[in-house]
Amino acid sequence: MENTTTCQQTTDMPTDIACTQFYKDVIAGLSAEPKHLDSKYFYDAHGDKLFQDLMACEEYYPTNCEMEIFTQKTAELGDAIIAGGDAFELIELGAGDATKSSHLLRYLMEQSADFAYLPIDISANVISYLSITLPVTLPGIKITGLQGEYFKMLTKAAKLSDKRKVVMFLGSNIGNMPVDEATEFCRELRRHLSPGDMVLIGADLKKNPHTVLAAYNDKEGITKRFNLNLLERINRELGGNFEVNKFDHYPTYDPESGACRSFLISLKEQQVNINGAEITFAKDEYIDMEISQKFTLQQVDDMGASAGFKPLHRFLDSKSWFVDAIWVAE
Repeated sequence: MENTTTCQQTTDMPTDIACTQFYKDVIAGLSAEPKHLDSKYFYDAHGDKLFQDLMACEEYYPTNCEMEIFTQKTAELGDAIIAGGDAFELIELGAGDATKSSHLLRYLMEQSADFAYLPIDISANVISYLSITLPVTLPGIKITGLQGEYFKMLTKAAKLSDKRKVVMFLGSNIGNMPVDEATEFCRELRRHLSPGDMVLIGADLKKNPHTVLAAYNDKEGITKRFNLNLLERINRELGGNFEVNKFDHYPTYDPESGACRSFLISLKEQQVNINGAEITFAKDEYIDMEISQKFTLQQVDDMGASAGFKPLHRFLDSKSWFVDAIWVAE
């Protein structure tokens, strides 16, 4: 298997393809044992649309659960944030279309809170959308979109002002990492904050295994298309020649560990070329695509405490399937 990560032109694709981080990460992941791809690359323009479709499908409960919290407990969320101090910057990691956070933003504006909204997202498409639409739907909002990696953009945000930071990490995005990695992520987040700064973090909770698995194996096949779109993106942007019909989607859920995982399975022995790098797949070999970790309430508290935060509040939906927790940096 050739691992072509040097910055040399290997096909008629642009010469800088092999120099991109996307290319390097894809080749490294598909050259590893077992093969894996980074879920952050799901979100190109088509991936963004598929994810919106997924969030709207019948089986995908996390969106509705967290939306219930943000619509039914908006004042409690907003008041808890305002109570933390004076002027602040509300920074949202992985902002998406900000549908949920818009309810909070509107409430904060109604309370004349002195704040600015800083959405951070890996998708330039998302940042462009928010920068155009939010000033229309929420006239007078102060918004500065930051496109890039979370911690790089947090560093940039810290240089914009010395105001108190309130970081939102919603949608159980913390579950896109195994528990140990999620805890380390929270520790790194704490290192980017000052005492008194806040975190509002959403986490999907353990529940009936059938309910969890159905959310990642919907009958419309949106999750499958969402995963396969990453192979199509590699074809579009990196000169790959994946035949996506030769891969199938396979989700699993372990109720003991709380790990829900998605894999793509190679349906035959095959070779794929990505801008000169040859990747060989055995029949039935898998690509580890993503994890959607589920937590207990105690795990959420412990994760915050071990990272240097004091857990302050828990906001649950009516089914107790999802929690939005507020931590304060100590």
